[in-house]
Amino acid sequence: MIKYPILNDNFKIGVTAPSSGIDSNLHHLIDSVRKKFEPENPLIIGDTTFSQHKAKSADAKTRANELNEFLQNDSIDIIIPPWGGELAIEVLDKIDYVNIPSKWILGYSDISTILLAITLKTGIATAHGTNLVDLRGKFSDTTTVKWLTVLNTKPGDEVVQYSSKMFQSKWGHANPSDYVYNFDKKTEWKAVNSQYIKIEGRLLGGCIDVIRHLVGTPYGDVTQFRDDYLEGEPVIWYLENCELSPADFRRSLVQLKYAGWFDNCAGILFGRTPVNFDSNGYTIEDVYQDLFNDLEIPIIYDIDCGHQPPQITLINGAYGIVEFEDGKGIITQKFI
Repeated sequence: MIKYPILNDNFKIGVTAPSSGIDSNLHHLIDSVRKKFEPENPLIIGDTTFSQHKAKSADAKTRANELNEFLQNDSIDIIIPPWGGELAIEVLDKIDYVNIPSKWILGYSDISTILLAITLKTGIATAHGTNLVDLRGKFSDTTTVKWLTVLNTKPGDEVVQYSSKMFQSKWGHANPSDYVYNFDKKTEWKAVNSQYIKIEGRLLGGCIDVIRHLVGTPYGDVTQFRDDYLEGEPVIWYLENCELSPADFRRSLVQLKYAGWFDNCAGILFGRTPVNFDSNGYTIEDVYQDLFNDLEIPIIYDIDCGHQPPQITLINGAYGIVEFEDGKGIITQKFI
């Protein structure tokens, strides 16, 4: 049975950087976050947050120790890293999975490596969504702001989220005191060879650039997770591609298929990707079509997930009902 953390009012936010920390010239971003949340929701900030050297906030042991400390600190109600990075995978073998309490961790990009590993090994739900620094704006869009509603959902209840109206295709210079994002394009969910789709199953996923490296390790044992927690229920995978070329993207998906990740899969959701180039004529859309031909399951893409915000908050382990029609989508998550 999936274990869902409970986020009460007046929660305290633990800020630690198990991947990348914040360079000194950007420390002001945390000041902006403080103004947004405090005094109602105090920030407890770890040392790794304010350090960054050679693609990581600190050595793996230091990062893991601080993460373990924050997980087991009863005064911290939720952990939200400042952002992603590159080398979260280095801490996986140092996380104290046995003693992890039921506590929300929210993030995306490289943080999804840790999120998926924790859910697969413990059955504790984790939250794939916005990072901390992108919560600093004075105002927020209706999709991003839903993170709090989702994480306030009690076990046994459900929460509904809708596709956004607009998204940000590239990172610009929105006024940080007002809006963090600069939406410039209309959102349109798409599907391979389908006009209408409705699928149900347990949600799992993350950034494919990093979670693909869990294959064959103790931290990516999807088969054992199914046996321990799903009781035959299908999985809905959500995946987003940050940097992979179409050819590398395709190789990675084939690897996941060979590893059995797509066994008993109800469908796959792909987030929008900033990758806009082909591999000798082979495009991202070709990747989706080839995967559809391989698996013969519904494939929806350009959903609100990943490095082109805003993001729907997706819960690893939750029971999802996904509906797609006319370029729009609805995702219902049941905490059962």
